[in-house]
Amino acid sequence: MCGIIGFLDPGLAGDAQGARRLAGRMALALAHRGPDGFGEYADPAVGLGLGHRRLAIIDVSEAGAQPMASRDGRFVLTYNGELYNYRELRRELDGVEGSHLPWRGDSDTEVLLAACQVWGVRAALGRAVGMFALGLWDGAERVLVLARDRMGEKPLYYGMAGRAFVFASELKALRAHPAFEAGLDMESLALFLRCQYVPAPRSIYKDARKLLPGHLLEARPGDAALPEPEAYWTLRRTVERALADPFRGGEDEARDRLEALLRGAVAGQMVSDVPLGALLSGGVDSSLVTALMQAESSRPVRSFTIGFSDANYDESADAARVAAHLGTEHTALFVTPADVLGLVDALPNIYDEPFSDASQLPTCMVSRLTRSHVTVCLTGDGGDELFAGYNRHVSGPAIWDRVSRLPVGLRGALGSAMRLLSPGGYDALFRVAGRAVPGLARVRTPGLKAHKLADALPAADREDLYWRLVSTWHKPGEVLAGGGGGGRGIRPDMPELGDFTRWMQYADTATYLPGDILHKVDRATMAVSLESRAPYLDHRVAEFAWRLPVSMLVAGGQGKRILRRVLDNYVPRALVDRPKAGFDVPLDRWLRGPLKAWAAELLAPDRLRRQGLFNEGVVARQLADHASGRRDNQYRLWNLLMFQAWLERWTPGL
Repeated sequence: MCGIIGFLDPGLAGDAQGARRLAGRMALALAHRGPDGFGEYADPAVGLGLGHRRLAIIDVSEAGAQPMASRDGRFVLTYNGELYNYRELRRELDGVEGSHLPWRGDSDTEVLLAACQVWGVRAALGRAVGMFALGLWDGAERVLVLARDRMGEKPLYYGMAGRAFVFASELKALRAHPAFEAGLDMESLALFLRCQYVPAPRSIYKDARKLLPGHLLEARPGDAALPEPEAYWTLRRTVERALADPFRGGEDEARDRLEALLRGAVAGQMVSDVPLGALLSGGVDSSLVTALMQAESSRPVRSFTIGFSDANYDESADAARVAAHLGTEHTALFVTPADVLGLVDALPNIYDEPFSDASQLPTCMVSRLTRSHVTVCLTGDGGDELFAGYNRHVSGPAIWDRVSRLPVGLRGALGSAMRLLSPGGYDALFRVAGRAVPGLARVRTPGLKAHKLADALPAADREDLYWRLVSTWHKPGEVLAGGGGGGRGIRPDMPELGDFTRWMQYADTATYLPGDILHKVDRATMAVSLESRAPYLDHRVAEFAWRLPVSMLVAGGQGKRILRRVLDNYVPRALVDRPKAGFDVPLDRWLRGPLKAWAAELLAPDRLRRQGLFNEGVVARQLADHASGRRDNQYRLWNLLMFQAWLERWTPGL
C-alpha cells in the first residue's frame, strides 16, 4: 500500500517546477504510508500534478516506482493498493498486441496501467481483483480518472482547493494545498456523533468528499464544480443478482464451495515480495484466515496478537491455543494501560478525520507489534458483515418480533424502568446469576448492553431499531449547541430485503464496514507502514455469501454458521466456540481513572462555550453520570473527546 495525491490547478498551468513542488509537499504529508520511495509527475499544460509515496510490496525494484507512465506516454498512474490477480491479467495482456509490451518489470502497478490502456478504465476495474484507490491521467483526452475498490478498503478523498481539483489518500494531504479551506461541515459533525465516523460521501470538511466504494469519477481542466461520481460496481446490484440466483445445494456443498473460494482468496493475498503474517485474535474470522494461510504455506506462518492484564479484555490465551494447534510462529505482546494510553495523544494525527471507535487503540497497538516483524498482514475483517457475525444479526429479529407487539408508550416506560438499575448493578446481577446459569457469566458488559437495549425499545420500526442499536448519539441534536442535524443517520441504497438479519447485514456492509472497520484498520496499519489485506472482502466471496440462505448463517443462537463449518476442518470447535467479543479496552474505567483529568480539560465548560459547538450542560451531565456509575457513557464521551482532540490538533486556538 501507498499514499497518493494529485491536483488539476489552473494557477500552476505552465509551471512544471511549481506543480512538482506542490505535489512533493502534498505527498510528504503521507510519508508514513510509503517510506520506501516517492515520486512526482507534472503536466504543465493543464496544471496537473501527481504524487506518490511507496510502500514496496511487489517488485520492490525501481521498475515498480510511481507515478508510472505508459510506454506511449499517454497515461500516468498513481495507485494505492494491491491487484491480487495481476499475474492472470498479465498473461491475458501478453496475448494482446500494443505499446504496453514489452514489460519493464513485474509489478502489479504496470499490469493495472496496461489494463487501463488496452481495455479502458471501466473494463480494467471490472476484471480487477484487489483493493485499490487510484488516479489515472489520460494526456490525450485530458481527463483525470479517480477510482476506488468495490468494498472500500482503500481510502480516497477529493475536493476543491480554490479553483483547483485535488485528491489524496488522507485529508492531511489536501490540507497541504495552500488554497484548501478546512471549513467544518456541521452536518458531518452530527453524523460523526451518531456513527463514530463521518460516513461517505461526506467528510468533516465542507470542500472535501470521500469517493464511495465501487465508484469512479472524471475530472477535467477547467471544471468549475466537483464532478459527479458514477458506479462501476454496486453492492445493491450484487445482492439482487445473488438473491435472484440462490444457492440450492446442501450445507456440506456450501461449506466446500466457500472453503475453495476462501482458500483461493487467501492464496492470492499471500503473494508478496516482503515478509507477511496474520493478525490472530482467536475468534472465528481470524482463526480461519490463519488456518487457510498455514494450509497454503510450507513453513510456519507468522501470527500476532496482543494481550491485556485485565482478564475481562484479554483474548491472548485463546489466540495462543489456536496458534499452537495450527503450528504458527506466534508472537504475543502484553500491553499495560500505560502503553495503550500513551497512544491517545497520537490518535488525531493517525486519524486526521474525527473517528471514535475505541478499538482504534488496540488496533494501533497490534499494528505496531506486527510491523516490527513483517510488512504485510492478513486480517479477518469483513467476516462479521458477510456471514452475520454481530450480536444484532442474531438477536435483532427476535427482539423486534417481541417488542413490536407492544405499544410504543409501554416500550418507552419499560426502557425507563430498565435504566433504573445502573450498568454496574446489571454486571453484578449477571455475575451472581452466572453461578446458577454459567452462560450468563460469559456475557460481556451486560450492563452496557441492557442500557443500550433500553434506549432502543421505543423504536418506530425495525430500521429505527437498527439505527438506535448502532448509534452513539441517537439524536445528535441533544448535544450540539445549535440542536438538530444527523437525522435518522445515513440511508444506503437498499434493495428489497424482507429478512431483518439480511437487512442489517446489508446496512453494515454498505456503511459500517467501509466507514468504521476498514477506515480504522487502514489508518492504524498505514501509520506504521504496514499493509493489511482482508480475504473475506474478495468480491467473489461476498457474492457467494449473499447467495446463501439465512439458515446457513444464523442457527442455534449463533451467527457465522457456515464459517464455523469450514473452520471445523482445521480447528476444534472448543478452541473458538465462545461469545462474540469486540476488540475492546476498559475505556469505562480509564475515563474514571487515568484519563479523567484529560477528559475534564478537553470537555471543560469554558472551552465548550468558547467553541460554540456543544451544549456544555449536556456534556457535564454525561461526565457526572459516568463518574458516578449511574450510566456507562464511555462511548458517548470517547466520541466527544476524539472530536475535541482532533479539533485541538487541526484547528488550534478554537
